[in-house]
Amino acid sequence: MRQAITLVPDASDTKRPLRVLTLVDRLGTSGGGERLAMEIARRLDPERFERFYCVTRWDGDDSNDRARRAVAPLRDAGVRVLGLGRRSTAAIWSWRPLVRLLREERIDVLHSHKFGSNVWAAVIAPLCRVPVFVAHEHTWSFQGQPVRRFLDRRLIARASSAFLAVSEADRRKMIEVEHIDPAAVRVVPNGIDALPEGDGAKVRAELGLEAEDQVVGAVAVLRAQKGLEVLVRAAADLAGEFPRLRVVVAGEGPERPALEALAGELGIADRLMLLGVRSDIPDVLAALDVAASSSWFEGSPLAMLEYMDAGLPIAATRVGGVPDLIEDRRDGLLVEPGDPKALAAAIAELLRDPERAAAMGRRARERRRSEFDLAATIRRLEHLYEELAAGRSRDGR
Repeated sequence: MRQAITLVPDASDTKRPLRVLTLVDRLGTSGGGERLAMEIARRLDPERFERFYCVTRWDGDDSNDRARRAVAPLRDAGVRVLGLGRRSTAAIWSWRPLVRLLREERIDVLHSHKFGSNVWAAVIAPLCRVPVFVAHEHTWSFQGQPVRRFLDRRLIARASSAFLAVSEADRRKMIEVEHIDPAAVRVVPNGIDALPEGDGAKVRAELGLEAEDQVVGAVAVLRAQKGLEVLVRAAADLAGEFPRLRVVVAGEGPERPALEALAGELGIADRLMLLGVRSDIPDVLAALDVAASSSWFEGSPLAMLEYMDAGLPIAATRVGGVPDLIEDRRDGLLVEPGDPKALAAAIAELLRDPERAAAMGRRARERRRSEFDLAATIRRLEHLYEELAAGRSRDGR
């Protein structure tokens, strides 16, 4: 049911917790950036931060299971949640509840995630005299998009107190391609929690997979960015050498019909299993022999961190921040994007030598747990909020 957010007067105590509002376009039920934003908002220290969460393309109705699963952890943690119900870019009036909230609650920090929310936050934050505006870009993909690059440079970067990238590769592109002031761009690497032990046998039994089947898989939204057609073509190239090969993808999206049609054309329709959105990702990962990432571009993908934490051998495209996560031929194998034969060769190399592949998976797991921990990501952001807020005041902006 729709729930309105309750507004309270501003606290007169100057020692009150900082009021932080997280702004996203969509609920955190699929994409990695949305899931990360939700976890950050949920787990900020409640002694130091009063937390708000605003979703622009959700109307506040949590009567369906999908919305309830996304919103319940936030509310249970004491985060105040608002949905704007924005249906189009032109629906400017839908922003009125957010403007009212920012002004009446005297929000100290507005932290927006991804390009769409960043643009609107860059307009609204100065209008509402929000002292600190943090823009967070999760996947830099604006090559060949001059309008977006212009807005990044001339609007978002100028309005923000800090412009966050998730990898050094993305930071370099923001500076070298978009010509954003290097002092404005900070890197906050993504992180995840350790995954629970998965029950791969359960998923294999559910899918009718036998012990002899060699399972290559991915967790991905089925959209063009993920390059899953490249993975399907790679699987077709591998079919002769690996007759028990199966490809499993957990995720949903607009590319499903095209992927199913391509698998049919290539004669491997019976080898491709599109599972839809799953709530048992650790179990799905435990059912795999190799994890594959065929993306055309990425930031610092949470799915890659999950593959690493599961100790899986990884074959991935060398894009965005992936090389910051995976050292080629040590933690996994990297290939150029858009090359099915190269991806097939990497997968085959891992399947032919299980011992070496397992050693790569162990090193990847060790690296994830030592360098890419969610608690560390949240600590960095908490310190950043406090650092920026200490140098700003609402009346001085």
